[in-house]
Amino acid sequence: MRRPPWVPEDMDLDRPAAARVYDYYLGGSHNFAADREMARKAITMWPDLPLIMRANRAFLRRSVTFLAERGFTRFLDIGSGIPTFGAVHEVAREIQPTSRVVYVDKDPVAVAHSRLLLQDDPLSTVVDADLTDPADLLARPEVAELLGAGEPVALLLVAVLHFVTDDQDPESILRTLRAALPPGSALAICHASLEGAQDQAATHQDLYNRTPTPLTMRSLDRITGFFDGFELFDPGVVYLPQWHPDEPTAVGEHPERMVGLAGVGLLK
Repeated sequence: MRRPPWVPEDMDLDRPAAARVYDYYLGGSHNFAADREMARKAITMWPDLPLIMRANRAFLRRSVTFLAERGFTRFLDIGSGIPTFGAVHEVAREIQPTSRVVYVDKDPVAVAHSRLLLQDDPLSTVVDADLTDPADLLARPEVAELLGAGEPVALLLVAVLHFVTDDQDPESILRTLRAALPPGSALAICHASLEGAQDQAATHQDLYNRTPTPLTMRSLDRITGFFDGFELFDPGVVYLPQWHPDEPTAVGEHPERMVGLAGVGLLK
């Protein structure tokens, strides 16, 4: 296939990547044949998947709006993926026009295309770093500057922690990140869950486990534990559609079908 100019020369286009598969689910165009093949296979097994991914994205928008309305102007979006509609800086600046955003991802396409889109935005920065190496991530100058100003920072971990395996110790990663946050900071998480459609969830997890980005779906108790050191805003950790819906009817009769859990907490 013809390689687009924003794709790094050394990147293997024949292997699917989570960020690009997610882009496909959202209706984006920054994905390749291998990504689309995996996504279509997953949708055949679980037709709700595009709805679930859009519910993730809708939670991102609602959580950023919620925090911006409470005065947050600094956002650290780790596992940001490929910028599509409703990126963090766009949502935040509707409420706080001077919002600063640092996007972090390890996918070469996500990083390259984000830099291209944001090259004329002095308040947004893109960092190539890996959540599973939080010390390196926090040492990056762009991240250190965002955190070092002493102003509260909204740490966004949206649809990324389920790509951290248990062997990589997500609790330890969160402790390291929490220790670096200024007073008054916040944490937003949404995470694929074992609650809800367990049979389909297990099949989906198995599909991802055959790729370079294995998926670990977790329980409500485990995901709630990720907020250790934070005080959860109401309604706590709930199914994606249940967290501050735009209107009551948006929740639907079966929110558990979205099989993702989400919450936002304030640093104690």
